[in-house]
Amino acid sequence: MKKAIIFILIFIAVFVIVIYMNVLEKQALFNEVKTFNSEYEIYENKDTLYGTDIATIINKAINHNEKNKIQKDEKGYYIDDGKDAIKVDIYMSMNDTTYEMETIAKVGVSGFISNFNLIEFKFKSIEYHENGKISKIHIEEKE
Repeated sequence: MKKAIIFILIFIAVFVIVIYMNVLEKQALFNEVKTFNSEYEIYENKDTLYGTDIATIINKAINHNEKNKIQKDEKGYYIDDGKDAIKVDIYMSMNDTTYEMETIAKVGVSGFISNFNLIEFKFKSIEYHENGKISKIHIEEKE
């Protein structure tokens, strides 16, 4: 009888430890996602974004994709992997065109800053992966 009680206590202790470790792991993942998203969401609350802000967002997204080895298609656009890839697109009302971040990067982010630093932009929307990380940011020129 004594061995059964000891076995049950050991089983309960192991069970509690496993649950506790699982909670810690989920909390760490939540904090990681929250920190990652906050790097982009700070721009969402700004009334106006300028070319330098857009360049920063694009550079962060490209660096993140490269660090996480996100694959590109034949045209050089990042392929959504459903968990880590991040895309940015910018709608320009002056010519009714949406530009992907890869297009701006190919032409040159510094050129974008030179040409559009005084143009006002705003966040239109943010999309998220199932894991909670940002997957796509839509920015548009203010009218």
